[in-house]
Amino acid sequence: MSIPSPPRAWREQKYRYRLVGVKCTRCGLTYYPPVVVCTKCKSTELTTIELPRKGVLLSYTIIHYPPVEFKEYAPYAVGLIKLEDGTEVIAQLTDIDFNELRPGIKVEAVFRCLKTQGEEGIIEYGMKFRRALEE
Repeated sequence: MSIPSPPRAWREQKYRYRLVGVKCTRCGLTYYPPVVVCTKCKSTELTTIELPRKGVLLSYTIIHYPPVEFKEYAPYAVGLIKLEDGTEVIAQLTDIDFNELRPGIKVEAVFRCLKTQGEEGIIEYGMKFRRALEE
């Protein structure tokens, strides 16, 4: 198993600690996580943007047999979320009973622990989504 180095975790903070994506200045498509080339128009003219923290759950799945580095967290839910600006993101869902999950519920981004790399390894934090407090 490959463990990311502290420098890599540090570089990724900007994107993991906030919902920061990129927007193509040519066609207007937004991406999260950020890309270096727009998949729609192939432009490299992308600007960094702060994405909305609220959206709607489009679909979800419950992960019972995760990759090794997430084994201790199973089972957990991962959802496809459409943010208020139309950007679609895939993220882990948190603070919700699996029986309450259904497409169409409003969700919001929250800062949580994503994973711990061993007992003395790096603790990686980032954005997960929970049911919105104000529906």
